[in-house]
Amino acid sequence: MTVHLVKLCVGVDSIAELVRYREELQRKRRASKKPLEDQHWTRSFPRRADEVLDGGSLYWVIRGRICARHRILRLDEVEDEQGKPYCAIVYDPTVIVTEVRPRRAFQGWRYLEADDAPPDLADQRTALNQAMVEESLPEGLREELRSLGLL
Repeated sequence: MTVHLVKLCVGVDSIAELVRYREELQRKRRASKKPLEDQHWTRSFPRRADEVLDGGSLYWVIRGRICARHRILRLDEVEDEQGKPYCAIVYDPTVIVTEVRPRRAFQGWRYLEADDAPPDLADQRTALNQAMVEESLPEGLREELRSLGLL
């Protein structure tokens, strides 16, 4: 049975910013001939790794809302320069926009049961274009439109 991971996307304020950040990483990796996989390092290795690897995704919480995900490819055991163990969550670089779900702040990552995961938006190209347009709006206007359920 599939289970997902959910994580705060710290330092990123919008889906558009997440997409630009990932595109910049891709450019750097192409230039250095490194694999085009993205990864996020975390201290804890998921105990339910088999379920995560059975089609799981890494869902991102941006500004208090789950709104995007990446498909998880594998979980690697890695060490930092000081020899501390970490888990590298290796995921496909493609940003997939999901229906928005509110989510309170938390530390680290949490499991997200498949039944509780927001569905992907049907038209990803339109969703990404809309994310780019939303980002161009002033923050106050964006918040007001969100509170009215228009974004």
